Amino acid sequence: MRILMFSWEYPPHIAGGLGEHVANLVPALARQGVEVHLITPRWAGGPSEEEGAGFYVHRIDPPTFDAPDVHTAAWQTNLVLEKHAENLWRSAGPFDLLHAHDWLVAFAPVALKRGFRTPLVATIHATERGRGRGTLSGEIAYAINNVEWWLTYEAWRVICASRYMAGEVTTYFAAPTDKIDVIPNGVAVEPFARWRGQDLSAFRAMYALPEEEIVFNVGRMVYEKGAGVLVEAAPRVLRERPQAKFVIAGSGAYASELRHRAWELGISHKVLFTGFIPDEDRDRLYLVANCAVFPSLYEPFGIVALQAMAAQTPVVVSEVGGLAEVVKHGETGITVYPNNPDSLAWGIVHTLARPDWARQRAANAYKVVLEEYNWDTIARRTIATYQRVIDERAASGW
Repeated sequence: MRILMFSWEYPPHIAGGLGEHVANLVPALARQGVEVHLITPRWAGGPSEEEGAGFYVHRIDPPTFDAPDVHTAAWQTNLVLEKHAENLWRSAGPFDLLHAHDWLVAFAPVALKRGFRTPLVATIHATERGRGRGTLSGEIAYAINNVEWWLTYEAWRVICASRYMAGEVTTYFAAPTDKIDVIPNGVAVEPFARWRGQDLSAFRAMYALPEEEIVFNVGRMVYEKGAGVLVEAAPRVLRERPQAKFVIAGSGAYASELRHRAWELGISHKVLFTGFIPDEDRDRLYLVANCAVFPSLYEPFGIVALQAMAAQTPVVVSEVGGLAEVVKHGETGITVYPNNPDSLAWGIVHTLARPDWARQRAANAYKVVLEEYNWDTIARRTIATYQRVIDERAASGW
């Protein structure tokens, strides 16, 4: 089985959960015997051509001229991706099917689908209307929404990481439910295992005093990730747990507003904004944290929660989207009301004040990760979708 895959993100350029997903899915598919050729823009360096164990990465330099908006930038970049993909097809093809991850890389694979009469699978990681909490604001948002609909329409099958996300695709794009496969994200436990048992006290001291309890949050600094709710909850937590220390990692324009709000609340000495951190530091912060908190307002899946569970760190999450499917309240973590600082503060205090219960929930969560969210299992389920499409296409006469 030979797959031509498209993604806007791939190491060394990872902006969020989509990049993490593709970076782990590609080698996992290769371990199952699938030959994957991934085409991705070359945003942050890396070799133009990279060969792994059974997979190939083709990083294409994007256009050098400035685009007026993200929709135009995506379209212009896809023209370059499509040209390279056509050349690759003629030199290394054919491929059994195409796989596109989200709207940013929709244009090129749809064109190839038609040009080479090859079926397309689309993974929808998030939607523009979902990010806008059910609304579309502005001309660009409407344009993105239209491309998302178009991608789901052109795809033979659609993959979503959660039942919540599948519901969005059905509601917003009128996609038939029997066209959608729900395949969750996965997580690797090995990055955390390498640090477990090592003395991380010196690393921990960079972020908190020995007597402080680390409340860790990581994610893009955008409104929908809910870091603002965490900042509002912090004074309530500190009233009951004055030894708490909030470590918030991630980059984005929203960070400066949050820093100012922490100063207004008089808690800036208790809230550390780290900015972007490399994966190694993120993994170690999970391990030294007393709890990991993800108060998202919109979360199609929530791979960060899986990372915390893989690190055996107690989790507190808002009961939204995919997070509510990943974390079971009282069993594998604590879920709280979304956009509610009081509820979030309760969940954090409950976790910090009852460490034995928190450790048991973390142990339960780790078992679930090993059984349900390992990448080899995710790859096998993805291959089943691929095979279904290949078989249906062969029987269709298309």
